[in-house]
Amino acid sequence: MNIVVNILEQGMLFALSVLGIYITYKIMNFADLSMDGTYPLGGAVCGILIIGGMNPWLATLIAALVGASAGMVTGFIHTKLGINGLMAGILVMFGLYSVNLRIMGKSNIPLFNQASIFNLPQIKVLGMDLSRLLLLAAVVVVVKVLYEVFFRTKTGFFLRAVGDNEEILTSLSADSHKIKILGLALANFLVALSGAMTAQYQGFADVGMGTGSAVTALAAVIIGSALLKRLPLAKSTVAITGAVLYKGILVLVLRFGLDPNDFKLATAIAVIIAMGATSQKLSLKFPKLKKSLGKKKKGGASYARHQQPVENL
Repeated sequence: MNIVVNILEQGMLFALSVLGIYITYKIMNFADLSMDGTYPLGGAVCGILIIGGMNPWLATLIAALVGASAGMVTGFIHTKLGINGLMAGILVMFGLYSVNLRIMGKSNIPLFNQASIFNLPQIKVLGMDLSRLLLLAAVVVVVKVLYEVFFRTKTGFFLRAVGDNEEILTSLSADSHKIKILGLALANFLVALSGAMTAQYQGFADVGMGTGSAVTALAAVIIGSALLKRLPLAKSTVAITGAVLYKGILVLVLRFGLDPNDFKLATAIAVIIAMGATSQKLSLKFPKLKKSLGKKKKGGASYARHQQPVENL
């Protein structure tokens, strides 16, 4: 049971980053690698502020806002300077590495003896302390509700239009540049929030804690989308579930003897397979089945049931 609680705690922390990558990758169709820098930025800013005596909740909020400002920089470089979105994210990610070192003064700052949002009275159930899990679940629920409400607003509709058909914004007299900058700010706010809370959860902030975070969050999105695409669930629920499943898979494969040094490679292979499967490039060919389906084509309805389109990521 302790393993399940640990998986859920880490999954909830990770879910905030996954929601951020979901905005850029799935909604905006924007490959934002600056998240590898904003994740440790959230931890660095939060850690320094807590060491300076600031209230942990206020420090967490400020850290998330600083992360949002980094997302705005990415958006500005892309929209105002005309630099490709992928390159803009990479440039900001590189720059943030030095910024994070400047903020912390060194590559790692310990927070074990500092106040944190997880300093809570114990809530024991069956001998297990669930206080941290309940806190994380409450934060994720609040973020999910705000997330869903935002995307039902006019601004949320404009943000979805950025990824679907940017020309719609022009016809509606909306500034696509401002919408992109807003979307990147919102996504990086969530990523930095995840980084700030993770630093307090694990007891330290490290300049390298964000390495590969964008790719692993993308893997969680793909896992959630591939496994739950046929269920009538909100997109944010799919993203959160994917984050928890990813952390669960991580813990299980490590317990079954996979070398931790090989996990990044295993993640990359899993993402390749999942993306290939959802794009139907890895589908197997069965001549007999095709022949059978060809006969059913004349029947119309029975054939159509076998030809449902598969949603591409």
